[in-house]
Amino acid sequence: MRYTMSENSLSSSSAQGRPDFNGKGSRFSKPLFFILLVAGLAFAGLNLVNDVEQTNMPVTSYLPFFLLGLALLIALGFEFVNGFHDTANAVATVIYTHSLTPGVAVVWSGFCNFMGVLLSSGVVAFGIISLLPVELILQASSGNGFAMVYALLFSAIIWNLGTWYFGLPSSSSHTLIGSIIGVGVANAMLHGRSGVSGVDWDQALKVGYALLLSPVVGFVCAGLLLWVMKIFIRNRQLYQAPKSDQPPPVWIRGLLILTCTGVSFAHGSNDGQKGMGLIMLILVGTMPIAYALNRSLPADQIPRVAALTEVTAHQLLQLQPATANPPAARDVLTGFVGSNQMNADVLPALARTLNEVGDQIRRYGSMDNIPAQAVTNTRNQMYLASESIKHLQNTKVAMPQETERNLKAVKAELDSATRFIPMWVKVVVAIALGLGTMVGWRRIVVTVGERIGKTHLSYAQGASAELVAMMTIGAADGFGLPVSTTHVLSSGVAGTMAANRSGLQFSTLRNLAVAWILTLPVSILLSALLYWLFTHF
Repeated sequence: MRYTMSENSLSSSSAQGRPDFNGKGSRFSKPLFFILLVAGLAFAGLNLVNDVEQTNMPVTSYLPFFLLGLALLIALGFEFVNGFHDTANAVATVIYTHSLTPGVAVVWSGFCNFMGVLLSSGVVAFGIISLLPVELILQASSGNGFAMVYALLFSAIIWNLGTWYFGLPSSSSHTLIGSIIGVGVANAMLHGRSGVSGVDWDQALKVGYALLLSPVVGFVCAGLLLWVMKIFIRNRQLYQAPKSDQPPPVWIRGLLILTCTGVSFAHGSNDGQKGMGLIMLILVGTMPIAYALNRSLPADQIPRVAALTEVTAHQLLQLQPATANPPAARDVLTGFVGSNQMNADVLPALARTLNEVGDQIRRYGSMDNIPAQAVTNTRNQMYLASESIKHLQNTKVAMPQETERNLKAVKAELDSATRFIPMWVKVVVAIALGLGTMVGWRRIVVTVGERIGKTHLSYAQGASAELVAMMTIGAADGFGLPVSTTHVLSSGVAGTMAANRSGLQFSTLRNLAVAWILTLPVSILLSALLYWLFTHF
């Protein structure tokens, strides 16, 4: 299954101006790479130290700092691998149409990925985390929490490196989601429950549809776009392969560079958030006093939030009064979020939790003043209440409009307190993803540029595939859904080859399909086994 450069691979490529991958890079590229690497790690370390110092937390053990540093390095390693694994798809078209030289294309794509991460919303990050069972998120600072994080990271990196080694454009998104499902299933089975109960399947299906449909969208829309271009743009040069290593006409070159820019930016905005979500999970688990709650929330917001939680709790108790001996609120809500099955204890349990949250924040006046021993519990109550409200909305329980509005407002306030991403996290993830773009990209570029179709990629084919990928990923980012840049771009190139009747290399497509099909079960199995192993430590 491994790809090697053979004499038969796209035999006409040399005559048609195959890109020069052996050109010497700038003598400043390696020093710049290591300077940015050291600067990024130093920036992360300084911000960590500063955040911990601001909490005035006494240091009784250095073990949490060691575990935190190791987990952060592995999480940034995942984003680095993601960079050279996925972003090769964005530069393949500009390289094979000679719009940019390989060195310039890779550096430019890295910069656009960097900017995409910095300007991302963070919605995708917490959409990914929501796939995890709520009980594991609530135990983020326990041994099981560390086992979960390490299992996720190692399984995702192992599969990404394996598929990269064989030159297969598989999906980092697919891999990470499979790893999350594997951890959830393993955790449920280790606690004597059915593996099916270990995953938020509503969220998993929502994400799964996005991953499954995006390649279809890429194939069909890229093919249709090429067909429409042939009807309305009568420039034969657009639909011919480059005859030499000379760049295309200025307007075509500008269009291809624009689409490469858009795909790279969208990739950073979407895929970079997955690393952010994992890093926040690590920070909350290892340093809850500094990262469990958003300490930047203004103190004058606290009384309004406390009053809102009190009013909403009162409305819920009017809808469903509590029984004489109610069960523990956390057990009720955890069970409800895990099963999505409504019962008579849910509304009273949610009301009690909201009252307790309101009492906590009213007593201390600001997030900064909540004592270290109470931070984790307060954060867990907020997170559990927010997830319960989300599931209540999904079950469509009949409620007065005012109660529904208050619940929506309460959820927004709870999310602002628990679902936040510090700017320094965005910066270091952006650096990791951007630097990853500059390393190891050639294997995937050759597969996309030469081994999907039987003919050299034309200007119009490259532009069509990139435009569709850019718009698909951008739309998914707006809806908070993770999609695969690899799947969308590779299927888009295949769609243009089919629409152009250029012919497809079915051996390559077969291997791509096998990698895509195997990604989910292999990553599920790998992460489940690693989670089981790590729980013993």
